Amino acid sequence: MKMVGKELKHFKIEKLLGKGGMGVVYRARDVRLDRPVALKVLRADLTANADRRRRFLREAKAASAVTHPAIAQIYDVDEVSGTTFIAMEFVEGKTVSQLIDKRELDLIGSVEIAFQVAEGLKKAHEANIVHRDIKSDNIMVTRDGHAKLLDFGLAKLLDPVSADEESDIQGMKETETYSHTQPGIVMGTAAYMSPEQARGLPVNQASDVFSMGVVIYEMVTGELPFKGDTPLDTMHSIAFDEARPVTIIRQNLPPELHRIVSRCLRKRPSDRYRNAGALAADLKRLKHDIESGIQRSIPARERVRMFFEGIKISLPFGPTGIAVAVIGLALAALVIFTKMETGAVIALGVLALLFYRYVRNRKNRMLKRFTSKISKFPEVQAIIRRDDHITIIVEEAKAKTYLRINSLVDMVNKKLYFGKNIEASVRDDLSPDEFQGFLRGPSVTYVRDDIVLKPKTELESEENK
Repeated sequence: MKMVGKELKHFKIEKLLGKGGMGVVYRARDVRLDRPVALKVLRADLTANADRRRRFLREAKAASAVTHPAIAQIYDVDEVSGTTFIAMEFVEGKTVSQLIDKRELDLIGSVEIAFQVAEGLKKAHEANIVHRDIKSDNIMVTRDGHAKLLDFGLAKLLDPVSADEESDIQGMKETETYSHTQPGIVMGTAAYMSPEQARGLPVNQASDVFSMGVVIYEMVTGELPFKGDTPLDTMHSIAFDEARPVTIIRQNLPPELHRIVSRCLRKRPSDRYRNAGALAADLKRLKHDIESGIQRSIPARERVRMFFEGIKISLPFGPTGIAVAVIGLALAALVIFTKMETGAVIALGVLALLFYRYVRNRKNRMLKRFTSKISKFPEVQAIIRRDDHITIIVEEAKAKTYLRINSLVDMVNKKLYFGKNIEASVRDDLSPDEFQGFLRGPSVTYVRDDIVLKPKTELESEENK
């Protein structure tokens, strides 16, 4: 339906600005106050449910009461003749995403933007309002350098219909539906989700802190901390993978920045900053240190953690290399500093290696049990294991399947004594030829009984048709 030239209440629509997964944005004019506004007309299917629409209107009106220079003001939210819209402050400038793409951000500029947004978010958190959808596309920077956080209240539309009637998994199902219908907006949002959002769990202020950590990471390094080929792969990475330290990607970054970003990106909400206020306080100190040239010392505990992170990444054999090096150094110390006979040292070495092999093989045993459990899911067609990565091919990547697999992966990783965590990816996007190629490849650990491996001659004849 063409909207340009029409009026919704006292807002006259003048120009189409863009389209997204949640609706269409127009430049409009408030004819009462004679000022420009950004008018977002929401998709009809998002507001079709009366309960969801009611909760969205309530939250958006609550968000409109939060005023701060770093928050784009909500002027009005209403429904006219079945069309739900939200009128917001019209902000001229560039999104943080655009600034990153054009390499227009330096360190002090990135920290300044993060500090301004954290200050605005602090005001919202004090009012018990959680944004839920912080990302670089939702932060505008005006021509005079002021950051504005957009779209407060809109993420409420993606919540389950009713707390009594819908479970957290249902919420993930809705997100999965949007990933098929609007892949651009969900792919963009998935990379900024907190682990609890990725798992369909309830969120609080710490979820916004995690998303802020992703944005800061992206601003100072130019890349995202968690990536995947699909939204589900990205959410799996968020839930289980550790981000590379910013000081390894860009070695000239201050260690204090790494400490702040690392704390934002902790997996458990209780390990992060409790709210945006605590984050803003640390960003303010960092900003002052950068501007004044002060190099703040890092606590000993954090320096030790950073040291082992560096070793883990730099050693060619990873945790295995660390284990072998430790055992070797311990045996050498016994020979040099004690009077223990060489034969006894060799015996200890043999026992240590046997214990190491037992622990290492324990991981293989656990992976076999993991594969056995996954193979019982009726939608699973095949399972391929390559080193520590497991590919699970399914007929349809449902959110419920994703959550169950993630839960099992998490259980295995928690029981590992040491070594690299296992990873799993769910694939439902293979063509018939690609699927047959996977089945003919190495490391296939399970194939469902009804799956037929076609002869190569048959595949070649189909390709020649």
